[in-house]
Amino acid sequence: MIEWRLRVVMAERDVGVGELAEKIGINRVNASRLKTAKTMPRLTEQTLDALCKALDCQPGDLLRYAPSTKEELEQT
Repeated sequence: MIEWRLRVVMAERDVGVGELAEKIGINRVNASRLKTAKTMPRLTEQTLDALCKALDCQPGDLLRYAPSTKEELEQT
């Protein structure tokens, strides 16, 4: 499973939802949804680019591979 680490990266850089929303040009609700997603959300290239610029990070900083558990595989 690919884990979405936006929450972690935001915390490391002390960036709140409102600040992120303003920096990447989306509303607070959508920024909050991006932050709270556990798996990688569907993103446009422009949104991913804006996130990396706003947080001064690489795309790989926002993702982490975690092997799926047997239970997770059975749910698919």
